[in-house]
Amino acid sequence: MHKFNSANRKKLVSEKRKRILPAEQILKNSGLKKDDIMADIGCGIGYFSFIAADILKPEGKVYALDISDDMIDEVKNRMNKEKIHNIETVKTEEYDLKLPDQSVTYAFLCTVLHEIPDKERFILEVKRILCTGGKLVVVDWEKKETDMGPPLSHRFEREEVKDLLKSQDLQIMKEGTVSNRFYEIEAIR
Repeated sequence: MHKFNSANRKKLVSEKRKRILPAEQILKNSGLKKDDIMADIGCGIGYFSFIAADILKPEGKVYALDISDDMIDEVKNRMNKEKIHNIETVKTEEYDLKLPDQSVTYAFLCTVLHEIPDKERFILEVKRILCTGGKLVVVDWEKKETDMGPPLSHRFEREEVKDLLKSQDLQIMKEGTVSNRFYEIEAIR
């Protein structure tokens, strides 16, 4: 499996990434609401977490989840610097998200799913923390050559992801394309 190297975290806030992966637009278009409790799963440096925190304040909350100490530390440092209080960082394990059952209303996976070896087990864990009627949003690389991103052999077709979600009794509500490089799939528990 291709895993993003945290030493390359500056790439996660490049101007090019901001253009091709417009965080605020993606979150708003996918229906993030002011009172949601969001899990940004595989949050990295918090690219989506901080924008979500702004959308959700003052009612909502973001759990910024990652398996990397470096990424969690980066989010904590920025939270302290910017005095942001509606984000909580959680150091997770790949198949243990460390949150209570049905504790989030909106689960978000951006360019994460292609890094997970046992996708079925992982989605089962995401479903566990998602409340009944909660939304799961998956954004990942289209399976085609691009000038950035993981190797083509590590990418998964959108249909494979939809089948995976359906196999876990998640109902596909909407799908689309982001910047002609990523697919977006929204599902409800």
